[in-house]
Amino acid sequence: METENRPSFSYMGRNFSDLSINEDSSAFSECNSDRSGEFPATSSQSRLLAMACASEDSDELIQQLVSDLQSCSIEEQKQAAMEIRLIAKNKPENRLKLAKAGAVKPLISLISSADPQLQEYGVTAILNLSLCDENKEFIASSGAIKPLVRALRLGTPTAKENSACALLRLSQVDENKPAIGRSGAIPLLVNLLESGGFRAKKDASTALYSLCSVKENKIRAVQAGIMKPLVELMADFGSNMVDKSAYVLSLLVSVADARTALVEEGGIPVLVEIVEVGSQRQKEIAVAILLQVCEDSVVYRTMVAREGAIPPLVALSQSGTNRAKQKAETLIELLRQPRSGNVATTAQTSEVSV
Repeated sequence: METENRPSFSYMGRNFSDLSINEDSSAFSECNSDRSGEFPATSSQSRLLAMACASEDSDELIQQLVSDLQSCSIEEQKQAAMEIRLIAKNKPENRLKLAKAGAVKPLISLISSADPQLQEYGVTAILNLSLCDENKEFIASSGAIKPLVRALRLGTPTAKENSACALLRLSQVDENKPAIGRSGAIPLLVNLLESGGFRAKKDASTALYSLCSVKENKIRAVQAGIMKPLVELMADFGSNMVDKSAYVLSLLVSVADARTALVEEGGIPVLVEIVEVGSQRQKEIAVAILLQVCEDSVVYRTMVAREGAIPPLVALSQSGTNRAKQKAETLIELLRQPRSGNVATTAQTSEVSV
C-alpha cells in the first residue's frame, strides 16, 4: 500500500503534514458520535440506559443485549440495537465491552437487513463501537466494510451519514484504506459530497480526506468526478465547505489526472479568487495547490497568470503566514517566467486549452 506524505502547510498553528483528523479541529467533521438524536424514550429504554450509564458493572445487561441481537424477532433486534447504540454513545467503556461480548458480528448482519430502520440502527451502533480505537481492526476484519458501503448506497439519510463516519473511523487504520476504496465507497462518498446536506457533505469530505492519503484512492476519487463538487464548494464562500474541500483537493493534485480535471472544471479562477479574498488559512491552502498545479506545467502557469494571480500573490507574500509567503514567492517566480518549463513538459500539456 502506498500512503503518500501530506502537503506541509500551516493549519491551526500546526504543520498540515502533521495534522490528524482524529484531533478536535474545525476543518473536518469530528465523527466522534452518531448525531441521530435520542430514540423515543419509553420507560423501558430510559431504565436500561440509566442502568448502563450509572452502573459500574454493565456486563449482565450487555450480554443480554448481544443475545437479543440474534433474536428471531425483528422488533427485539431493533430494541437491542437501539440500546447498544445508546450505551456505547453515552459510556465509552462499554464500547470495548460490547465488542468483547460478541456484539460486532450480529450488528454487521443487521447492516445488511432489508428493513431500513434496522439497517440504520445497526450502522449507528457499529459507528459508536468504532469510536474505540481497539475495536477498529476487529470491526473491519469481521466484514463490516462491504455492508457499510451498501448502507452508504441504499440506506436512509441518517444511515448514509453514519456509514460515512464509520468508514472514516475504520480508515484511520492505514491497512483498511485500500479495502474501503476497492469496496466501492469512493464514488458514493463523492455523491454524498455533491448532493447531501451540510452534515453529510462534512462527513463525506472528512472520510475522503482520510481515504485519499492512498494513491489508488486518489485515482478512484478523480475518476468518480470529485473535482466538480470540490470546485463548486470552494467557489461558494457561504457553504462553510471552502476549507474542507480545499484540504481534500490538496491531497488529490499530486495526481496528474486530478490537475487536469481541476483545470477542466474551472478550478484555477476559483483558487485565484481564494488567494485574493479568502481567510488566511484558505489563502495558504490555495497557494499551495496552485504551486503544485504550476510546478511542471507552462500551460497552467500561463492560465494562472492570465487570471490575475500575481497581484494577490504579491500581497500574500508580504502579509501571509511564513509558509504562505514562501509559497507565494515561489509561485510568483514561476508565473513571471512562464516559458521556463522544459520541452517535455510543454509537449505533454500542449493539448490543454488556454
